[in-house]
Amino acid sequence: MNKYEKGNIVVGQVTGIEKYGIFIGLDEFYSGLIHISEISKGYVKNIENYVKIGDTIKCKVLDVDKDNYHIKLSIKNIKYKFTRRKKLELKEMYNGFKPLEEKLNKWIDEKYNKIEK
Repeated sequence: MNKYEKGNIVVGQVTGIEKYGIFIGLDEFYSGLIHISEISKGYVKNIENYVKIGDTIKCKVLDVDKDNYHIKLSIKNIKYKFTRRKKLELKEMYNGFKPLEEKLNKWIDEKYNKIEK
């Protein structure tokens, strides 16, 4: 199965923005265009309110021109942006290194016993 089939969600990078749409680089062969009418249900005044050059986004495949390696894409009706995860806050535990300290001598003895055998 080809990943570039109608209805599939693909990942690409925004390589250009024009008044009429967004150019997407998909891989070393395929590129695509998101026409301005396929960006939002509503009126799109400024495409740069949706994406910036260099953004990596998800797109829905509308049509594939296999002869010219070109794909018609859409971001309408899908969550096209990748969500950034919050960094986890590291909190020091009450015990800290205490469990390691308690087991360290036991582990050393076990290793010495293995080596001596």
